Amino acid sequence: MISPDAIRGYVDLMVLSLLREGPSYAYKLAQQIAAATGKDYAMKQTTLYSAVKRLESAGFLASFPDVSESGKPRTYYKITETGSSHLEQKIVEWRETKSVVDRFVEGTNR
Repeated sequence: MISPDAIRGYVDLMVLSLLREGPSYAYKLAQQIAAATGKDYAMKQTTLYSAVKRLESAGFLASFPDVSESGKPRTYYKITETGSSHLEQKIVEWRETKSVVDRFVEGTNR
């Protein structure tokens, strides 16, 4: 299982990537993350809610009230234009980070 410390800096990337596909609410995002990561990573609800609120405060997400498929009122989140730009930057950062770490893992750091 992946340590929460190892993935902490990429929670925003995960959330923004999911919302790039369309608006959603936090519980559904948690389900999507769990389905995508399986037993490799378990995100705590508090981590997800903190990320969503932080992203909203930064202007990367906007929230609005709506009703879920089950008929329950929910707070939905959608990615903003600024959030889309931030996501693209985070994707570039992830690829660069992965490239650097891979050099050490594969022994090509010299």
